[in-house]
Amino acid sequence: MTNNNNSQSPPLSDQAWRNDTPDKRFFEPTYSGATSLLRCPYSIAFDTADIVVAGIPFDNATTYRPGCRLGPRAIRAASVQLAELPSFPFGFDPFSRVGVIDSGDFLLNPHKPETIISDIYKQAKLIISSGASLLSMGGDHFISYPLLKAHAELHGPISLLQFDAHCDTWPSMGEFDHGTMFLRAAEEGLIDTQSSIQVGLRTHNELEVCIKQITCPQFHEMGTKAVLEEILSHLQGRPVYVSFDIDVLDPAFAPGTGTPVSGGIASWQALTIMRGLAPLNMVGFDLVEVSPPFDHAEITAIAAATIIHDWICVKAFQKG
Repeated sequence: MTNNNNSQSPPLSDQAWRNDTPDKRFFEPTYSGATSLLRCPYSIAFDTADIVVAGIPFDNATTYRPGCRLGPRAIRAASVQLAELPSFPFGFDPFSRVGVIDSGDFLLNPHKPETIISDIYKQAKLIISSGASLLSMGGDHFISYPLLKAHAELHGPISLLQFDAHCDTWPSMGEFDHGTMFLRAAEEGLIDTQSSIQVGLRTHNELEVCIKQITCPQFHEMGTKAVLEEILSHLQGRPVYVSFDIDVLDPAFAPGTGTPVSGGIASWQALTIMRGLAPLNMVGFDLVEVSPPFDHAEITAIAAATIIHDWICVKAFQKG
């Protein structure tokens, strides 16, 4: 592999394919090149990585506006600026501390819906069985069900930290519904409801499933610092799966989503909480429901990419 300092060789570009030292970065214009997440190398060598990134482009379970099958592509494109400088506010390059690879997108066949759960589960299990943490980009929120299934098989019942405008524990109206999968996960024992918590809710559900809730009005009344303290207190010492639905943000900060609900939290509040999660044992993470057809000026994709970037930085901070 050549490098930029060798005057006899052409300058490198497309770090996603050509960087053979992924713990270092070289200059590349933000407006060009292959757009892996944060310019991480594309690879399927799962056992060489601390974190494996995967897109899951599935949106057949949406109940309102579709389009989040295009989310992984948009998030990758929006992430390029975040790979340009040392990470703010951490002040370090996370990739010098944790090995991160982008494994591309899961291969799914939306024309054979009976295969979706199994295909997501199998591909997720292959990654986490290697010892790497899986960072998933949706896709609609239904993808969390097979992801939880794969993680619970390794860790036992998991504590869920869910950021969402919706509880997603309504009774099922069919096999595929992005508003029902956490009830299903609870009924199957994939999550420990007593030690799980939902943050940012602003829709109503009569069904009680014993998951602690911080609604959005409560969030605004408590303040970001108190919400973070409540999260850490509730989840400390547990294996935690973080599921971040971008619609937890107010539509002013995330217009590009399938089921926007007014009155949400701001992007700065979400980032403040994300940056404070280092005390937790986070075994997996997904970010879902970015729908580029309804986005404007990449507002939603940029927020999503930044939240993902900061989760990686927190994992890097944990490693030291």
